[in-house]
Amino acid sequence: MASFEKYLTLWVALGIVVGIVIGRFFGDEIEIISRWEYAHVNIPIAILIWLMIFPMMAQIDFTSVKNVGKKPKGVVLTLVINWLIKPFSMAFFAWLFFTQLYQAFIEPDQALEYVAGAILLGVAPCTAMVFVWSYLTDGDPAYTLVQVSVNDLIILVAFVPLVALLFHLTGVNQAVDVPYDTLVFSVVIFVVIPLVAGALANRMLIKRHGEAWFKQHFLPKLKPLSISALLLTLVLLFAFQGDVIVNNPLIILLIAIPLTIQTYLIFFVTWGLGKSLKLSHSVCAPAAMIGTSNFFELAVAVAIAVFGLTSPAALTTVVGVLVEVPVMLSLVALANRWRY
Repeated sequence: MASFEKYLTLWVALGIVVGIVIGRFFGDEIEIISRWEYAHVNIPIAILIWLMIFPMMAQIDFTSVKNVGKKPKGVVLTLVINWLIKPFSMAFFAWLFFTQLYQAFIEPDQALEYVAGAILLGVAPCTAMVFVWSYLTDGDPAYTLVQVSVNDLIILVAFVPLVALLFHLTGVNQAVDVPYDTLVFSVVIFVVIPLVAGALANRMLIKRHGEAWFKQHFLPKLKPLSISALLLTLVLLFAFQGDVIVNNPLIILLIAIPLTIQTYLIFFVTWGLGKSLKLSHSVCAPAAMIGTSNFFELAVAVAIAVFGLTSPAALTTVVGVLVEVPVMLSLVALANRWRY
């Protein structure tokens, strides 16, 4: 596992500190960044997040979808977890904690925005990091590629309707003005365009230079760009969220609790169903990992576009990045232990 992924939580924590410091001392100077928008989408953040997402999409070979029938039970399990169970369980835990259990800590008018951020995380299954989790659990790389490709294609048609449904069920759309046209526009900007660009780059570069060159030379050169974009995005987010965190430092922990509970629940449910279906470890492990992990880059991008840089929804999605690695590494260890 590369150093950046291994210590992602540390980098995010440093991003929080640096961002808060910048926000406290240079808040007026950076305020202009929040006004660079088009159709409610912040242009600087959009560029940074696109730079994060494109390298992920470029490594996915969508021609692998033709192999979906080779291990159908594993793919069906992944789809059921990602689209019929996980979004609804995340919405339930978010509603329960933010609107019911946290009434003494969170203002009622803000609670549903935290719920919205959690929902955006729950409806975005993992795209890139799942390859790392699959590798660490000796997962079948071909199967992992198939399930990631299938889920990325489903995001194109299911993300917006499912988010709209969960916003309705939890009351988000009644308490917060949700611009659904911006939600659709965000999916086009942060999924469709990088998906098409990545698929074209994958096909053309492999055809011209070969698969070995593509994986060993091209993708590694993209990685520093993606890492830099992620860290700069986090710094900007926390520069605008600094006052919220300083005034209520407990909020990070409050957000992390339901996200962590959700993560462990989905893992146990997926693992149990996988074993009941008699899936091999190399299929069951990545199936559990993609259901458990999140496409947090997409969630962050949509939260900023729909609710704004300084919104509780954006803060919730960023805390999802903070808890991702330590929780997932604990589940990797658990999956490897249960293998024997």
